[in-house]
Amino acid sequence: MQNFLEFEKSIAELEGKMEELRHLSDIGDIKIADEVSRLQTRIDRSLNQIYSKLSPWQKVQVARHPDRPHCNDYIAALIDDFTPLAGDRGFAEDAAVMGGLGRFRGRSCVVVGQEKGNDTESRVAHNFGMARPEGYRKAQRLMRLAERFQLPVVTFVDTAGAYPGIGAEERGQAEAIARAMQVCLDIRVPVISVIIGEGGSGGAIAIAAANTVLMMEHAVYSVISPEGCASILWRSGDHAEEAAEALKLTAQDLLKLGVVDGVIDEPLGAAHRDPLMAMKAAGDAVEKALEALDGLDPDTVRARRRERFLNIGNDKLS
Repeated sequence: MQNFLEFEKSIAELEGKMEELRHLSDIGDIKIADEVSRLQTRIDRSLNQIYSKLSPWQKVQVARHPDRPHCNDYIAALIDDFTPLAGDRGFAEDAAVMGGLGRFRGRSCVVVGQEKGNDTESRVAHNFGMARPEGYRKAQRLMRLAERFQLPVVTFVDTAGAYPGIGAEERGQAEAIARAMQVCLDIRVPVISVIIGEGGSGGAIAIAAANTVLMMEHAVYSVISPEGCASILWRSGDHAEEAAEALKLTAQDLLKLGVVDGVIDEPLGAAHRDPLMAMKAAGDAVEKALEALDGLDPDTVRARRRERFLNIGNDKLS
């Protein structure tokens, strides 16, 4: 059953009517193909009107939609012969971070991503995509493996942030995130990152310090969640909508600021309405980004990645 967001109520009503008409059509009592077609046109028009002018807070809700494709979905759709690799070789396996070897459109690669899960059981198993230190140390291990075998790295970012629990802090959460960023910037192979849902704080950038950073059209990317920002600035989560506006966390804002390199168009009504189309668009963008780095020597690949991050904001200071 389709999950509708608060601002999609008018669409929910139209789709409910259309389902009723389709049921009558299946019974064969009434010929209603024309009416169904008219309703579909109205639905498409409403979706276009709503999604062409989403507020930042509405974008946050879309990025968190439970039916939105997650990391494992992207891996299943885009990566052939995927072989997962587990553990950080130091403490434990962290199911919030997925990683392994595979082939992306004929090209061998290493894949790393955050997985939120798609139902209660899997969300708990993956800790809602919030990685612990061992997850980021596993990412470091896999990125070094990619460098050793001269394989490009593709990362899928989708996390509200790193796990803030006591155990995670005791095991060096901040150090693990910083080291993951360091490894991202240090390895001499291409790194392409796609923010597919939420890009939350250091938990996101830990695997997104890439040569090319791409964002899905309705994804968000920020130093802190709107709720967290509101609790700090206003001492109340009730101001999350205002915080979302101030954070400039949408793909469109971040493209203007030069934080991301490209925005990947989503199907009408966002990725959760047509996951396969959304994932194919992401695959096309990743392929194009990798092709742009083909033929470059390893030192140049690393130097360009570092320059990319050092240059963020320079034009704002001049």
